[in-house]
Amino acid sequence: MDNFDWHCDQITTDTPVTDSYRNTQNVRRFLTDVCGPDFKFNRPFMGWIKNGEAKTMGDVAAEWLRREQDK
Repeated sequence: MDNFDWHCDQITTDTPVTDSYRNTQNVRRFLTDVCGPDFKFNRPFMGWIKNGEAKTMGDVAAEWLRREQDK
């Protein structure tokens, strides 16, 4: 059972993305801190986050940075 509260629990790079994952202000704050002030969600990226593959929030940040570098 997933008891992680995406709205208020502390998110670290080791936090696993769970079935209850939500794009909350807490998540946006974490990703802006890690990825920089240009961080923003888009549909393809949100789909990748929730694709069911095991990943951590560190993986999420690294993927966003990779996508930005490939632009």
